[in-house]
Amino acid sequence: MYRGEEAQSIVVFPPKNRKIVGPFLFRLTGKKHGTIVVGQSGRKWDGCYPPMFRGSFEHTIDEKGRVSIPSKFREILKGLNDDRLVATKFILNAHRCLDVYPQASWDRFEEELRGKPSFDATFLKLETFYVSNAQDCIVDKQGRILLPPVLRDYAGLKKDVVFAGVRDKFRIWDKEAWQKINEEAERDLTEKPDSFNILSANVH
Repeated sequence: MYRGEEAQSIVVFPPKNRKIVGPFLFRLTGKKHGTIVVGQSGRKWDGCYPPMFRGSFEHTIDEKGRVSIPSKFREILKGLNDDRLVATKFILNAHRCLDVYPQASWDRFEEELRGKPSFDATFLKLETFYVSNAQDCIVDKQGRILLPPVLRDYAGLKKDVVFAGVRDKFRIWDKEAWQKINEEAERDLTEKPDSFNILSANVH
């Protein structure tokens, strides 16, 4: 398992197992080690250590429903060597948006669902809402994705949108909804500053 190791440690791998997949990214393969991707940050990603999307970026949807993925996010997707994404509905404090996963991250998510109680009422609602509404998207050669109309309509995505990184996935928000959810979050955190403790609860 290779999690967060420094990039210089890759010298132990035979050169023949190395494949260039982007300007700052390359893939190492082999029966013993599986597949490992090294990113610009110098961290290795394998099947158990997913890439991290972070930051927020404003973009515009064109008249056909296409939108360009932020360049920082595209670099991560290049490192995964897979142009497939999965988009689905999400809601936070009554504000709608879309969750978008790289295919590998979605596959891990679906695998985790196998261990959930299949007939639990709450789980069934979440599964129906989140999984049944998921749709496949492909990143084109220009780094754009075509958002399905049903998902665009759900999240109110008309023109100005914001991509927001959320660990192993990213969200696409209508710009006004994004501003509102940020204002609400800031207000709530100002009233309850101890809420920040959850971010370091598991850090030793």
